[in-house]
Amino acid sequence: MPHSSLLISLADALLAGDPAPESLFERCTSILGKRWRWLRPLTARYLANFGPVLRPRHRDVITFLQGDKPFQRALAKYSDELLGTVHLTPPQMRPAPGQQNWGLPVIETPGDLAAWLGLDIGELRWFADLKGLLFKKDRPPLDHYHYRIQTKRFGSVRLIEAPKPRLKDRQRQILLWILDKVPAHPAVHGFVKGRSIRTFVAPHIGQSVLLRIDLRDFFPTFGGVRIQNLFRTLGYPEAVGDLLGGICTNATPVRAWNEVERKLGPVPSGELRRMYSRPHLPQGAPTSPTLSNISFYRVDCRLSGLAKSVGATYTRYADDLAFSGGGEFERCAERFARHVAAILQEEGFRVHHRKTRIMRQGVRQHLAGLTTNTKMNIDRRNFDQLKAVLTNCARLGPEGQNRGNRRNFRAHLEGRVSFVEMVNPAKARRLRAILNQIQWES
Repeated sequence: MPHSSLLISLADALLAGDPAPESLFERCTSILGKRWRWLRPLTARYLANFGPVLRPRHRDVITFLQGDKPFQRALAKYSDELLGTVHLTPPQMRPAPGQQNWGLPVIETPGDLAAWLGLDIGELRWFADLKGLLFKKDRPPLDHYHYRIQTKRFGSVRLIEAPKPRLKDRQRQILLWILDKVPAHPAVHGFVKGRSIRTFVAPHIGQSVLLRIDLRDFFPTFGGVRIQNLFRTLGYPEAVGDLLGGICTNATPVRAWNEVERKLGPVPSGELRRMYSRPHLPQGAPTSPTLSNISFYRVDCRLSGLAKSVGATYTRYADDLAFSGGGEFERCAERFARHVAAILQEEGFRVHHRKTRIMRQGVRQHLAGLTTNTKMNIDRRNFDQLKAVLTNCARLGPEGQNRGNRRNFRAHLEGRVSFVEMVNPAKARRLRAILNQIQWES
């Protein structure tokens, strides 16, 4: 095709750097060597078609240019002059404004990515599995994940997808050198260094009303295409972004559900299985929490702005969303909750309406297992239940107290006591004393 080099170069210019109209126009001018009269309207139509937020795929931009009639008329009229000015450019990092100082590693080709991860190109494509070959095969030579299921309240289930060591090591490398360098939204407190459940709950202490909203199927809602778009938005060329997205997502094969059912009996099917059958963030991969935070950034901005408009405060810990405020917010809390649900639906998420709570000062306000009415404290029922379990373990032995069939019951109890120590050290000393009396089998 005689115009292919022109289309490729023009698409490169539209995708590079700042998506602001003037910047697009200047980059296209530098590629075409002249400030063509039809060029500025072309960049305006490009922005109207794709919008300024996400970086579209290269092939989609080519398709746009091929279907743009004013551009095609200009191309036919000035073909010889245009073709003499363009040149193909190799793939290169294109960070958006404000990202240049993040220090992301420069990875511009699949070969560069394979070398960075310590793999050959065949292993890289096998781990990324962009064609879904491992999902389609009934008996693949090797799965990348271990699967186990957890039952939740209200009859729902959660599938834990734990990557095997080689894949997990590569995901940790991506987390450490790429994802951890991306700043988190100020409202996010889950899986962020220096923030915790305490910082998530603290802004809501002593407020007139507390609104708590929970999201359904949080991690599998983030699809593979969304994650690939994220890596391209960070500046990585399309081929590299797709491979990084493939390494960090998984499509759960039917055989995984069959294995779970052999152990636990029938589990829900239909919509849940279809959701997991598409590439998604696997709950259990080290990259998934941070990727979910980055992907949710736009929603956090919208919800923060909505909360500010009614004098409320917004924080989020993974799939738990909290809003609180004084009299102005209290008067519109029910209507506000509907607005939040509408925004979440627009962004592709679903609210767990049975878990939505509007809690005023007259009732026990609780969030993430902590009460917030006047000060941050451990929920009394949770504290009493933990104390009873520890006491029974000390008196009767721990063997008969593990009613939840925890794999490491001792570590589970240690973690719960440590959580109480973080919130209320005085109460935790009593629990720690009982924990130290338990006789564990060696």
